Amino acid sequence: MSVVTMKALLESGVHFGHRTNKWNPKMRQYIFTERNGIHIIDLQQTVKLLDDSYNFIRDTAARGGTVLFVGTKRQAQDTIREQAERCGMPYVTERWLGGTITNWTTIQKRIFELERLERMRDNGEINLLTKKEGLMIEREIARLEKRLSGVRTMKRLPDILFVVDVNRENTAVHEANLKDIPVVALVDTNCDPQYVDYLIPSNDDAIRAIKLLVGKIADAVMEGRTIRGKEEEDDLLAQSMPEGISRFADVDDELEDEELLGESTLKHLGTTRKPKADDEELEDEEEEEELEEEEVEDAVEEVKAEVEVPAAEEPKEDESEA
Repeated sequence: MSVVTMKALLESGVHFGHRTNKWNPKMRQYIFTERNGIHIIDLQQTVKLLDDSYNFIRDTAARGGTVLFVGTKRQAQDTIREQAERCGMPYVTERWLGGTITNWTTIQKRIFELERLERMRDNGEINLLTKKEGLMIEREIARLEKRLSGVRTMKRLPDILFVVDVNRENTAVHEANLKDIPVVALVDTNCDPQYVDYLIPSNDDAIRAIKLLVGKIADAVMEGRTIRGKEEEDDLLAQSMPEGISRFADVDDELEDEELLGESTLKHLGTTRKPKADDEELEDEEEEEELEEEEVEDAVEEVKAEVEVPAAEEPKEDESEA
């Protein structure tokens, strides 16, 4: 079953390309027809290629891979940020910083610098500086946060680069190619698909189309992470336990103090408390105590029956006084 239906693609306007005078001839095989001077994308190929990209991203996420979402155009910024945060992946929505992939060490140093300045602000150290120095640090924090907020959680180079609009993000695609990182991209009729490993022919200008396709990519990441979590749980349960050890405690087995405590502890306990009696001896003692109590009660009742306390007679009134 396909990831998305043809009807959903039509309703979102995925099939609309650019004008015929702005097309790239390398996209000829993905164009269905031309209508009113606008190229129409072949949605059958879009559905098939989207399924391939979905499966590739899902399998990569299941192996613990990272997908870097990139979309700096105005129509894609909010969608890229929302979907990347939803699936817990890094993203770039502002200007792509040259060297983000090829010079990741330097970018990571700037992230550490941002964290250091934020600690100064939070601890109140910035208040000990002059007003001008404090303002300069605040501006630097705002600038770095705007550029690096999406990649702060990225600890290493990504395993996949997902791009919206290849023409606009050509620097990011070039850096990914230099580092042999697979590129998955939404490719319109005016783009060059030569440097994209997994392309999805679609409209990359319509907000609804971007939301639909980027949402499916985020779903693939979430499905892969779910599969990874289940596999880790199954591997943990499949591990063999040493002989004589069980994962589950046996409630019926009652262990004596000698099996649980050491010799020194047992000696200490032996001087402070009496040894534990067996179950049969305890039952015999309880029966004897019950018989003694019954005998005492019978003797008390016999004594009460023999001894009758006469009621006090009321004094009679003197007839003479009457």
